[in-house]
Amino acid sequence: MIKIGVDCTFSPDGSVRVRRVAVDGGWVAVGQGRQWVDGNGRHLLIMLPHNQIREIILRTDSMTWEMVTVSGPKGSRIV
Repeated sequence: MIKIGVDCTFSPDGSVRVRRVAVDGGWVAVGQGRQWVDGNGRHLLIMLPHNQIREIILRTDSMTWEMVTVSGPKGSRIV
């Protein structure tokens, strides 16, 4: 997992609306899909440019955001 910056707002019910994420030193606007909460924190699915879908997690114990790395073909890693 990779720590990232997230520009977002929180609703009174605790749900999150993500506007953009910091990727490779710059901010990128994102689309947002579903979100859920489990023992690891609040998970959100986002879409980066070129239809790259990623999962980000807000770790509630540290209030930090992480992006889940995804394995691509032949074990390559996509971030």
